[in-house]
Amino acid sequence: MKKGIHPQVHPVVFVDSSCKEEFITTSTRTSKETRDIDGVKHFVIHTEISSASHPFYTGKQVLIDTARRVEKFQARMGKKDSVSTGRKGKKVKRAAAKAVAQSEEEKTEK
Repeated sequence: MKKGIHPQVHPVVFVDSSCKEEFITTSTRTSKETRDIDGVKHFVIHTEISSASHPFYTGKQVLIDTARRVEKFQARMGKKDSVSTGRKGKKVKRAAAKAVAQSEEEKTEK
């Protein structure tokens, strides 16, 4: 093997921020935060989701919203519903115009 081409591998603790589950492994990633586990210094890497909290692996549908994405989406949908109630579509406008034209045509024929 060539020397100096392989990255350094360190003991690491991956911490799932949604359920506080910890996975101890080795990785090339490092961080400023460290923790001693069984007398060994491990780098601490925080993750948003892991197999301990992902709905596919747990079988539970849990809403994990770390960046307010769901709330923003619901706000947009609520805004869309309020706008759509006051606004008429093309088909409705055309049908109304056609009905007005027919009623005027009937009045002129009489």
